[in-house]
Amino acid sequence: MKEEKTSNSKVESKKVSAKNKKDNIFKKIGRKFKEVFSELKKVSWPDVKTIAKNTGIVLGVVALFLVVITLIDLGFGELFKLITGIGG
Repeated sequence: MKEEKTSNSKVESKKVSAKNKKDNIFKKIGRKFKEVFSELKKVSWPDVKTIAKNTGIVLGVVALFLVVITLIDLGFGELFKLITGIGG
């Protein structure tokens, strides 16, 4: 008799857990947003001075590569003109 009650309660608990698994998609999205914002509060954000410094470094490196790639491109263009005699 006790076994039947425990097995019935197990079946009922499975039904309840199955119902919980079928949450609405919007509830899942809302829960995920709450988790994301909770984690973002824990992040150690850099100060404005550090951000400005790192942004300046990135822009400087990009400008340097721009100059180097432009010079390489012009060099290959002139080499192509010398080899083929086109354009000049």
